[in-house]
Amino acid sequence: MPDLSQIVKAYDVRGVVPDQWDESLAELFGAAFARVTDADAIVVGHDMRPSSPGLARAFARGAASLGVDVTEIGLCSTDQLYFASGYLNLPGAMFTASHNPARYNGIKMCRAGAAPIGQDSGLGEIRALVEGWADSGAPEPAAEAGTITQRDVLDDYAAHLRSLVDLTAIRPLKVVVDAGNGMGGHTVPTVFEGLPLELDALFFELDGTFPNHEANPLDPKNIVDLQARVRETGADIGLAFDGDADRCFVVDGRGEPVSPSAITALVASRELAKHPGGTVIHNCITSWSVPEVVKENGGTPVRTRVGHSFIKAEMARSGAIFGGEHSAHYYFRDFWNADTGMLAALHVLAALGGQKGPLSDLVAQYDRYAASGEINSTVDDQAGRMEAVKAAYERREGAELDELDGLTVTTPNWWFNLRPSNTEPLLRLNVEARDQETAAEVRDEVLSIVRA
Repeated sequence: MPDLSQIVKAYDVRGVVPDQWDESLAELFGAAFARVTDADAIVVGHDMRPSSPGLARAFARGAASLGVDVTEIGLCSTDQLYFASGYLNLPGAMFTASHNPARYNGIKMCRAGAAPIGQDSGLGEIRALVEGWADSGAPEPAAEAGTITQRDVLDDYAAHLRSLVDLTAIRPLKVVVDAGNGMGGHTVPTVFEGLPLELDALFFELDGTFPNHEANPLDPKNIVDLQARVRETGADIGLAFDGDADRCFVVDGRGEPVSPSAITALVASRELAKHPGGTVIHNCITSWSVPEVVKENGGTPVRTRVGHSFIKAEMARSGAIFGGEHSAHYYFRDFWNADTGMLAALHVLAALGGQKGPLSDLVAQYDRYAASGEINSTVDDQAGRMEAVKAAYERREGAELDELDGLTVTTPNWWFNLRPSNTEPLLRLNVEARDQETAAEVRDEVLSIVRA
């Protein structure tokens, strides 16, 4: 029997194909998904990885075998699948491994209305069913199999996004987009069509072997091409999407990266203009500037743990209008509380095109502090190193400690968060301070304990 503990993660299924999972297992996941969601119909989409079409079709067969009707939307971004789940009010499954290397694939699943499925909200039950069936044989098929039909929702997705942000009156902008051979190459042309944007397309060819660079813009080496093109052409802005195009990263007209926290603050101010007094979610590693800007614009900031399941749950609980993570995931109430980097990009384009200055001037008001960026340390004893850091700071005068997610230590002049990775023997450190020198001092002090 396959070891599902290696591929069923906290929020999704992900592993190497065909070494860790294959189409026969995908078929069982489809049946289990149908059983756990208890749905009459579902929607399935996939990215451009070579293994994705076969895995998605196998999943559809598994669901249909239990009498469930399947709508296949084919090639799509993850946020396009979330759109379909919300728009059609159906549970959905997206076949993608996001920014992982080509040999990986996975499944992101949601209930109707794009409500997340994680370990404690259905994924554990799905895993148990698949394990049982893999051991004893496939489930008994329904008396009448469900249908499998195709539907293209790309135009509907683009129309919905454009209904949420008015770009008709903006000044013409030159925009470089690096799709990294991922699904941004599929969605961007349709979403941008007819807008006053001169699009300079980098790596729009759909190619799940990622021949140009990894589709992970969080790693600075993967936005080098974008930065160079922006500088070379004098573009107003550069956008980079990850492999499944649910995250968007921004560089300004100088080719300099814009902090996702600054984007969170900018979009929050725009959403609060539409929904005065609203609640905005931010995770515990976003900049101090985010809650400050939210309060300055009459909103209520709410701090959460890192991770989309926590953000989406808090969005639903609080009725928040928007949520942002420092990993460049952006969540919108108007998008079924799901994350869509494309909608965040449209907000940035609207803000930039609605004034005369460069993007660097626009975001300066939202980028107020010095940050270290996320620093990973490989450690043998995560818990022991965390305790050592806690012991070093719990008696520090003026320091406040909390353990909402890992360890956060806050003083009037700086803060840091140290948290363990769920999947690797790593500790992740983020530091922010009122100036660069202090940020470097705090960074070095914490790392000296972590890496002792």
